[in-house]
Amino acid sequence: MKAEPARQSRLLDLQAIDTRLSQIEHARRTIPQLAEIADLQGKARLLDDQLIRSRTELGDVKREITKAEGDVQQVRDRATRDQQRLDSGVGSAKDLTAIQHELGSLARRQAELEEVELEVMERAEAIESDVAELERGRGELTERLTALEKARDERLAELSAEEGQVGAPRDTVVDEVGDDLVALYEKIRSTSGTGAAPLRQRRCGGCQLELNPVELRTIKDAPEDEVLRCEECRRILVRTPESGL
Repeated sequence: MKAEPARQSRLLDLQAIDTRLSQIEHARRTIPQLAEIADLQGKARLLDDQLIRSRTELGDVKREITKAEGDVQQVRDRATRDQQRLDSGVGSAKDLTAIQHELGSLARRQAELEEVELEVMERAEAIESDVAELERGRGELTERLTALEKARDERLAELSAEEGQVGAPRDTVVDEVGDDLVALYEKIRSTSGTGAAPLRQRRCGGCQLELNPVELRTIKDAPEDEVLRCEECRRILVRTPESGL
């Protein structure tokens, strides 16, 4: 393949652009905050699940409290009515005696129900404490996530801005290099990561190996417009003033 020295030289500019664009893409994928954000998002999902379970349990217990309170109040109301009937003295001695017995039973029943009510209220208090602790932890986690996501977004914006700036001249450079040379460059780059390398101080800038005297002589004798390839890495080898030929 033949290509003017100027086109080959611009190929190094294209490689520099592509190298930096690849570095930017790598930086985008490896932003330090990403791993911590993923970890905290996993923890947030676990906390949310725990909160749902605890809040559901609390709702169930509160319904138990409502029922327990209703049961106690029902017994109290019955005892109040019986006491009023007893105090009125209306009724036979047998009836009044029966009311007294019922009042005793109601008092014992009320005590039992109040114990149940107290136990349920204690359970509710413990669950409310758990919910409050989970909500506090979730709030702290949210704050941390928000800060990390802000830092991530700021870094992504910086990288996007640099990407736009670095990549802006690429189309122009591609046009100057030419379709034939760009096609070869892209083919090599797709397998080796870089498609072209400068020859400096008798070394290939791609594989960093020093060329032997025979290879250097071949390059020196080659026409200026001949597109050369490194014998080791097969990248396009671009001659420079520092080639050492």
